[in-house]
Amino acid sequence: MDTESTYSGYSYYSSHSKKSHRQGERNRERHKSSRNKDGRGSEKSVTIQAPTGEPLLSNDSTRTEEVQDDNWGETTTAITGTSEHSISQEDIARISKDMEDSVGLDCKRYLGLTIASVLGLLVFLTPIAFILLPPILWRDELEPCGTICEGLFISVAFKLLILLIGTWALFFRKQRADVPRVFVFRALLLVLIFLFVVSYWLFYGVRILDSRDRNYQGIVQYAVSLVDALLFIHYLAIVLLELRQLQPMFTLQVVRSTDGESRFYSLGHLSIQRAALVVLENYYKDFTIYNPNLLTASKFRAAKHMAGLKVYNVDGPSSNATGQSRAMIAAAARRRDSSHNELYYEEAEHERRVKKRRARLVVAVEEAFIHIQRLQAEEQQKAPGEVMDPREAAQAIFPSMARALQKYLRTTRQQHYHSMESILQHLAFCITNSMTPKAFLERYLSAGPTLQYDKERWLSTQWRLVSDEAVTNGLRDGIVFVLKCLDFSLVVNVKKIPFIVLSEEFIDPKSHKFVLRLQSETSV
Repeated sequence: MDTESTYSGYSYYSSHSKKSHRQGERNRERHKSSRNKDGRGSEKSVTIQAPTGEPLLSNDSTRTEEVQDDNWGETTTAITGTSEHSISQEDIARISKDMEDSVGLDCKRYLGLTIASVLGLLVFLTPIAFILLPPILWRDELEPCGTICEGLFISVAFKLLILLIGTWALFFRKQRADVPRVFVFRALLLVLIFLFVVSYWLFYGVRILDSRDRNYQGIVQYAVSLVDALLFIHYLAIVLLELRQLQPMFTLQVVRSTDGESRFYSLGHLSIQRAALVVLENYYKDFTIYNPNLLTASKFRAAKHMAGLKVYNVDGPSSNATGQSRAMIAAAARRRDSSHNELYYEEAEHERRVKKRRARLVVAVEEAFIHIQRLQAEEQQKAPGEVMDPREAAQAIFPSMARALQKYLRTTRQQHYHSMESILQHLAFCITNSMTPKAFLERYLSAGPTLQYDKERWLSTQWRLVSDEAVTNGLRDGIVFVLKCLDFSLVVNVKKIPFIVLSEEFIDPKSHKFVLRLQSETSV
């Protein structure tokens, strides 16, 4: 190695040189003076004070977390750098575009709701108008109808009531999301109903209003036929909008692009945009919350290996570049061969620290809950006006577990998902419902689904659908579409459920019978 570097005119920086020794002395003196200045050299107490609604812990760099020891609160020198969550001009432009798109979607949603409401009002008033217009316009010319018409009036009234309830249950439901395109089947049903009502009005105007038909029973039966047809259209809407998608036909594999977490869902005949809605609804309850801090450790490790080797040109720019390349390649190969050992020991050390701080947290929470039980026993002997409510009890025992919880959340990089207020609310909820310490810790010991956390902790609720096919097309085998948000995306791969051939094989019951022959020599 030395011969190779001398030949090429380059030399590696030695950690035992005089320069590095002097630099290390200056660093130690600066560190000692800073400790004496801050007065933290012998301080052993930590006070956690976080404002309401703010994260319990600040988002410190995860690079320094890997090298912290158990007494980081007393002897740590913080190193700050560029924030990983800074917003660029591109992000600002994207946010403004999303706001403009949301305004357009709101207008489109209210426009569709207005059109559907007007059409529904026209549908329900049309049969009533068919029955009331003749008595209003030419009452004296109508033939008496009697009991038959009265029975038809009752039939029309109950059918309209049933149609009103069914329409409210099927169509007038709160929308779960805004989609980029219209729902094809719903639009076709609205067009069909509009054409149907217009056709009835045209026939009614030409054959009844113009001729002043005197057969009032026939007019009422005409209105009854309209209501019957509307009921059949409602049944068709139930089949197209609800029943058609119940039978599973496709399997969707959903993969998160950052960490590779995946889930599988079975769906029926749906359009791509409706399938995307189903995927997103299941994502918030099935996928664990996305934590970008867990990915920064691997990125930092790769950058550290790339920047760990420094080469200096001691002979000037006229030296041979071939020697530099040869030395760099050899050093990179040796570092690559030992990188797996570094990764193994880093992960083992991290697991050890997580287990240690988890044990401290479990013990601290159990002791706090034991203190709660003592408080509850004391409160039973007090007057009713002096009983402590769950919120006050949570604030009383929280300081005893705060430091252990703080260290554990920092080690597992979950501190930005749990604010002090949310922890106190969860603790008060557990105290109110007499839950165990294990039930309280479950939220923090393992990452839960996105819906478990506060909405302000979610990274994004704005999604973009990217598909080579039209989003109004139905699902088919081999389609791939992507759901993108600000920091990651969901890649959805559609596979058709295979056709299964199930055959029957008959087994003769006599084939299971056997004969046991006993001999006198045996012990049986």
